[in-house]
Amino acid sequence: MPRRHIHVTGAAEAPLRAALRALRTELAIPDTFPPAVLAEAEAAAKNPRLPAYDATDLPFLTIDPPASTDLDQAMHLARRADGGYRVHYAIADVAAFVAPGSALDAEAHRRVLTLYFPDTKIPLHPAVLSEGAASLLPGEPRPALLWRIDLDAEGRRVATDVRRALVRSRAKLDYAGVQQQIDSGTAEEPLALLREIGRLREALEAERGGISLSVPEQEVVERDHTYSLAYRAPLPADGWNAQISLLTGMAAADLMTAAGTGILRTLPTAPDGAVARLRRSARALGVDWPHHVSYADVVRSADPENPRHAAFLQECTTLLRGAGYTVFTDGHVPTPAVHAAVADEYTHCTAPLRRLVDRYAGELCVAAVAGNEPPEWVRAALPTLPDEMAAGTRRANTVERGCVDIVEAALLKERVGEVFDAYVIDVKEREPAVGTVHLEDPAVVARIAGGTSRLPLGEWLRVRLAEADPGSAKVLFAPA
Repeated sequence: MPRRHIHVTGAAEAPLRAALRALRTELAIPDTFPPAVLAEAEAAAKNPRLPAYDATDLPFLTIDPPASTDLDQAMHLARRADGGYRVHYAIADVAAFVAPGSALDAEAHRRVLTLYFPDTKIPLHPAVLSEGAASLLPGEPRPALLWRIDLDAEGRRVATDVRRALVRSRAKLDYAGVQQQIDSGTAEEPLALLREIGRLREALEAERGGISLSVPEQEVVERDHTYSLAYRAPLPADGWNAQISLLTGMAAADLMTAAGTGILRTLPTAPDGAVARLRRSARALGVDWPHHVSYADVVRSADPENPRHAAFLQECTTLLRGAGYTVFTDGHVPTPAVHAAVADEYTHCTAPLRRLVDRYAGELCVAAVAGNEPPEWVRAALPTLPDEMAAGTRRANTVERGCVDIVEAALLKERVGEVFDAYVIDVKEREPAVGTVHLEDPAVVARIAGGTSRLPLGEWLRVRLAEADPGSAKVLFAPA
């Protein structure tokens, strides 16, 4: 999971484009697809493998950022006669377009993940598929893996099914619009149920000890003909939507463990020392964390609109380090195999347009429900998938860090020498005079060094901007 997201729009892109292009060159990020891959994608877009089951009568909707066109998921929510709920969740069927062993398949294994830059994205699949024929765009029939998950009145899962189906989305919605419709009471029932089901699933998450982090995004905003960084807190609708994806990932994990073959997303429990370190930061940031309250409970109580709480939530992501993928075959399910933040078995299966592993997880689940053995091409790929995903995730994290550094340096380059209020949110154990500071305004999280004494972890500090160089993507503060 990335620690920080950064979003740049409009004219603010112009002074940053050269540095971002240089970063892509430095990291050898491909800017085009090989001709053979594009040719296969064009052919597949015209002739996908279509399923026999037709579910186009269900009025699906998608919820994504406004500019998104690579739409992996569409949902339809309904009440059941017994007081429970039925969740239909359609996931783009990438395997309907990508043939195993093809050039298109090999390129996806080389890329692993869609990479997001402030000014562009480098997709996992060619745009003719990821933003066209395979994307669940409104008004277009699309092959999908159709999940049907029944919940009881408390939101607990009671039945799961997944099969290939033809679906058609009716509406492309965004988070702000969804939130406005739900809050104003104008949302029709399929959408209005998102809050109802989302809150039930959030309550069950709290009951089992899981946690979803509402980490604010950094955004570049225009102010008085100049630009600055600010934080954007996620909306409740973001969390409710995420609960549907989590529900599906947990259902998929259960199907795979029952079948005896699968790939899980796993995360070990954070060590006590990491939690104690986080407690010190919380205390200095004014985040109330009584000793009898768990980490999960204090995170749920944090307000991402509060700058100090936002700093705390940024640091909470350190406890999510160490996530990986665990493969099992022939019934040998590893123990334990849970994701500590989910507090249950879980897998990635809902974003196959943007993440390689999801295509394989989806195939395993379809086979499990049908009572079939997994396809041989899936079984053959499983042993190497964890390493492929780990390498892709490392590259994505490097991209993220580089982008954040470039944007911060570009927006701070005229302010070298200025003094800011900050909080020390990280200190290197072997170099206690080096660490990380979180500024309230502008919204910057950057390195601090140059002092002679130990940095006060979790405490307020006056800092001077010592360096801001977009060319080297470097921002450095020093104690004032």
